[in-house]
Amino acid sequence: MAQLKLCPFETRPFFQYFLKRCPFHLMQIIEIYKSLQGESSYAGLPCVFVRTAGCNLRCVWCDSEYTFKGGQRMTLEEIEHEVHRLSPDGGLVEVTGGEPMLQEGEVIPLMDHLLIAGYTVLLETSGERLLDKVPEAVVKVVDVKCPHSGEGGTFRHDNLLHMTRRDEVKFVLASRRDYEFAREFIREHELAARVGAVILSPAFRKDAAGNRDTSHCLLDPRELAEWMLADGLKARLGLQIHKFIWEPSLKGV
Repeated sequence: MAQLKLCPFETRPFFQYFLKRCPFHLMQIIEIYKSLQGESSYAGLPCVFVRTAGCNLRCVWCDSEYTFKGGQRMTLEEIEHEVHRLSPDGGLVEVTGGEPMLQEGEVIPLMDHLLIAGYTVLLETSGERLLDKVPEAVVKVVDVKCPHSGEGGTFRHDNLLHMTRRDEVKFVLASRRDYEFAREFIREHELAARVGAVILSPAFRKDAAGNRDTSHCLLDPRELAEWMLADGLKARLGLQIHKFIWEPSLKGV
């Protein structure tokens, strides 16, 4: 991706005020790359990832801290061009982060444009920001934070009103307490009837490196599977398959 010249307002407090009045939208982007979808019900499919910069949460097991700052500003046209270069015949695109909805004013038009261009669009989000303006055709993959993440309670429950059978809810678990939280959330909100997929996934250690196996998981997947079966939970077990294919700490995969 070509480096862009910085807007002269970029270092000023009211940069966003001026940015919204520019003739084109700019987004802060960490990376755009093509790989296999590693999570969600789309796991295993080729996918272009548009990874935005910035996150307002600080999960203790976060494996994407490199998104908290940096990146480069790109116009929506440049982002779309790069997506088309990587996947010219349509296919799957995931807008992820960081937290993409921190750039809602830009990410909504981007997703609209990608849908018009014929892509299947996924939005990976914590659900801490209101999702009512997300285009209906976008698949929202909402990562509800569990207690062990350090960010439990940040999900906006009114977002449940804007979720359909097209969407998915994911829980990343690091303990039995996390599992019990997810189990009760799933049952209380009848998620199995509300969304298309409910996924429970063991968290990976932040320092995971080297061998590609479950020893890096903070919660043993077999133990999680046994809990789910014992409770008859209407959910699926999900593993971050990209971390079993490539070296766990590798970026851009």
